[in-house]
Amino acid sequence: MDKADVIIVGAGHAGAQCAIALRQNGFEGTITVVGREPEYPYERPPLSKEYFARDKTFDRLYIRPPTFWAEKQIHFELGVEVSKVDPAAHTVTLSNGDTLEYGHLVWATGGDARRLSCSGADLAGVHTVRTRQDCDTLMAEIDDGTRNVVVIGGGYIGLEAAAVLTKLGCKVTLLEALDRVLARVAGEELSAFYEKEHRDHGVDLRTGVAVDCILGENGKVSAVKLADGEELACEAVIVGIGIVPAVGPLILAGAAGANGVDVDEYCKTSLPDVFAVGDCAAFACDYAGGVVMRVESVQNANDMATCVAKQICGDEQEYRSFPWFWSNQYDLRLQTAGINAGFDNTVLRGDPEDRAFSVVYLREGRVVALDCVNMVKDYVQGRKLVEAKATPSLDALADKDTPLKELL
Repeated sequence: MDKADVIIVGAGHAGAQCAIALRQNGFEGTITVVGREPEYPYERPPLSKEYFARDKTFDRLYIRPPTFWAEKQIHFELGVEVSKVDPAAHTVTLSNGDTLEYGHLVWATGGDARRLSCSGADLAGVHTVRTRQDCDTLMAEIDDGTRNVVVIGGGYIGLEAAAVLTKLGCKVTLLEALDRVLARVAGEELSAFYEKEHRDHGVDLRTGVAVDCILGENGKVSAVKLADGEELACEAVIVGIGIVPAVGPLILAGAAGANGVDVDEYCKTSLPDVFAVGDCAAFACDYAGGVVMRVESVQNANDMATCVAKQICGDEQEYRSFPWFWSNQYDLRLQTAGINAGFDNTVLRGDPEDRAFSVVYLREGRVVALDCVNMVKDYVQGRKLVEAKATPSLDALADKDTPLKELL
């Protein structure tokens, strides 16, 4: 039986950062990273942006050059996944039948793209945008002449994909089941702005619509049928309706968790010597009023991974990192500071018509988050308001000519 002092399950941002941080903090033990894809760790956000748009080649997405891992004596098991965890024996069983023994186990698997549950969801031409293979398959279809695309889901992945497809000359229809896009993560001001932007760029954006099924011919998608009976002809469908945390083996092994796997303030699961980090880990988030939640972001993945690496090296500290996010669509740069969960008021700084403005979210008078569109200064200064739990004047907040740093 092979063994490693630390086994990291997942070769995405969190898994890669944990391995890197272990070496940076002086860890000299053996490290094995188990990755489901055949690729060494690469950046995920550019898949639906620069890579999809052909602005970046894949070799520019590597988190570290492939040679780096060998130099740091970090071993990879690629193209396999963990099928079973035995916490008593401190072993994991891989999908190829191999068994590995661990000293510490770090679960960094992220999630799988949520699939449609309707008829026709498994037809050729129905895509998700989660991996390099997902994007390569879709890009090949576009190269072969696909021009009519239906995007299902009005979250960031769906909107980013719609923006790139439009740039590539495709006719795009975007469907959102709720009454506005970004309804789960943003206020009405931001939703209305992005709906107008996409429509102005030619996207047929529809909200409050339900999909009945996917229609096909000869095993290939031909249309999306809506609940009202309308059929939208298309050659491809992109499904962007969130992720399902990839934690099955951990839960079967007895780890606590409902939406992902639960971790404490040190990113420890309920299993001995087992940590969880990144998109799959649910924790009590200080910046969301202590609500137990998963935070799907590169920042959270990297910072949790670093926190765990330090603990394994003997520097135990609670996880308290500041959450931030970003999204690129067309020539717009959205930067989000904080988490707006439970907000009860918003203040608009600037005019969305100028395509440069910020939405400030408050809870009981305290600034909890900001969405900043092409407003870098607001983002940089606004996060200090969130960290300080500031309760500034609403009139001063609304004055875009008043620097946010003056409101501390």
